[in-house]
Amino acid sequence: MSKSAKKVMEESRNRGLEEIDLVDKGITNIADVPYLLNMRNITTLTLSHNRITKLPDAVANLASLENLNLFNNDLETLPLTICNLPKLRFLNCGINKLQELPKGFGACPTLEVLDLTYNNLTDRSFPGNFFYLAPLRALYLGDNEFEVLPPEIKNLVNLQVLVVRDNDLISIPKEIGELTKLRELHIQNNRLQVLPPELGYLDLVSPKHMLRADNNPWIKEIADQLVLGTSHVLTYLRTTGKDGYEERYKAVKAMNSAPPPKKEREKTMKKKKDKK
Repeated sequence: MSKSAKKVMEESRNRGLEEIDLVDKGITNIADVPYLLNMRNITTLTLSHNRITKLPDAVANLASLENLNLFNNDLETLPLTICNLPKLRFLNCGINKLQELPKGFGACPTLEVLDLTYNNLTDRSFPGNFFYLAPLRALYLGDNEFEVLPPEIKNLVNLQVLVVRDNDLISIPKEIGELTKLRELHIQNNRLQVLPPELGYLDLVSPKHMLRADNNPWIKEIADQLVLGTSHVLTYLRTTGKDGYEERYKAVKAMNSAPPPKKEREKTMKKKKDKK
């Protein structure tokens, strides 16, 4: 840990600061940071660009914490006690080495924004109650290793932003159509060939709303509509009847053919991590 980190902590304690910035201070263990885990008044703690491998259970002592930024560290897991933080709203764990989330993570009472971009998460990384994070408004899962999203995603009833770009997704569940508050969906750079018809009924074309779906091996009909624009894709998804998309979707699913091959991602992640 650098001398500058100790200086920051001395000043923060003496002045009673609520926001502490410890970016790029050579920290490997936050338990070694003087005073930090006893400062119950902190609302924002930024620990990005360090070398932290583990959070101690005592992180739960930071009872006023609302914003915790752990971007670009070496975390392989999170302590369950992180869900004991009664005011935590924003958690950024992008660019780490997470392979799973702790059991019971879905009990975080106030979490609104969760960034898990650039980790090693898969379909099996979430605990059973994860999709009961009722307050969650934004979920960032880009650059992981997901092949499917579970139908339980429908339980994130307040979700407005879902980012699953640059994964290995081969399907999107029809239950995504129940996320009526969704205004941004990023599914580009996956292995998707079709979309569930239910997606067509979401409002993803109003101002400040968006659907990003490029760089997928779409069936020709979706690819043709995507060239014309997002609104054309969503309109096509709603078509019914003999020549409508609903029948085409059923036919493609019934074929049960092998999905497109996985993409090489290790070099992509490393390159992007080096840029951060």
